[in-house]
Amino acid sequence: MAKEDGFNEWCIVELLGHRRVAGLVSEASVGGCSLLRVDVPECPERPAMTQYYGPGAIYCMTPVTEVQARAAARAFAPLPVSRWELPQLLPPPRPAGAEAGGEDDFPDEDDDPFREDAPPPT
Repeated sequence: MAKEDGFNEWCIVELLGHRRVAGLVSEASVGGCSLLRVDVPECPERPAMTQYYGPGAIYCMTPVTEVQARAAARAFAPLPVSRWELPQLLPPPRPAGAEAGGEDDFPDEDDDPFREDAPPPT
């Protein structure tokens, strides 16, 4: 976690969108982009985690002691990334015994995003 050179401090990081995280902050390069890496310590509510933020998301960063950062991390308790489900793209399954290709598959052929001649999204 520690780096030989570069920024490596315990901080409270304030993000646009009124969100705050606290942890050991360092610099990271991912895919050729410079990012801020925040190693958030574990607390009783959740395990330790690492989060990366782009410079445009950072409103303020305040260096603090490790004790202060750990206490702030417990108070903020951000949740790690969780599963995100997309809206259902296909119609619901047909009831048992229903024939395939009926009108209920798609109310209108123009609404079928998977047909070969569907117009590109705008």
